Formats: sequence, structure tokens, C-alpha cells
Amino acid sequence: MSIILPTTLSLAAAAAIINFWLAMRCGNIRRSASVSIGTGGNEMLERRMRAQLNFAENTPWVLFLIAGIELAGKGGQWLAIVGAVYMLGRVAHGLGMDGTGPFAKGRMVGTLTTMLSQLGLAIVAVLIVLQVM
Repeated sequence: MSIILPTTLSLAAAAAIINFWLAMRCGNIRRSASVSIGTGGNEMLERRMRAQLNFAENTPWVLFLIAGIELAGKGGQWLAIVGAVYMLGRVAHGLGMDGTGPFAKGRMVGTLTTMLSQLGLAIVAVLIVLQVM
């Protein structure tokens, strides 16, 4: 018997694409600034590297919680919506980390959606364990 977790798999695919995009943004700055290792003192490269690392630090926890909730049979459309909002927030954060332009507030939006998503999913997971849900 195989278990298919459509919400988790869809969000993991989205996460892989976002991570690829964040890496490409770093690579573009590396190429234009001729920086192979580290940041070379380039502030924009440092910002973009932090955006990618922040994504890598937070996304596994969100995916793990989503998978656990889905495995517990407590998922549904709401779980996919929470995951989609999280992913959109991470894109906003990545753009906002540039610090300029129309997406400058994206960092704040991304940080807020990340924190609320993780906290909300963690609360749901605890409620499932306590069999309240």
C-alpha cells in the first residue's frame, strides 16, 4: 500500500522551485560581482544569501508539519491554503530582502506569514496529538 500526500508533495515541489529561484538570484549577483565564495563584501549578495538560507531554515519545519497533519487525516483544503500562503510569503520575503523597490515590505510580509504558518501548524499538530481535532 502506498500513501500519497498530495498537499505535501505539491508544496514540496513549490518549495523546490522557490529554492531554485532564490539560488539563481544569488548566482546572478555572484556572476555580476565576480564573487565565487562568500559575499566578497557585496551587500546585495549577502541579502540574497540570507533570503535563501532563511527559506532553507524554515521550510522543512512547515513541510514536516503539513505532512504530519496530512498523514493524521486532518488535512484538506485549509491545509493547502495555509501552505500556499506560506510559499507566497516566502517569495515576498525573498523579494523584500533586496531592500528596495515595490517589494521592500515583502520581508515583513514573509516573516509574518512564516511565523504565523509555523505557529498555527504547530498548534494544530499538538491538538491532533491531544485528539482535540
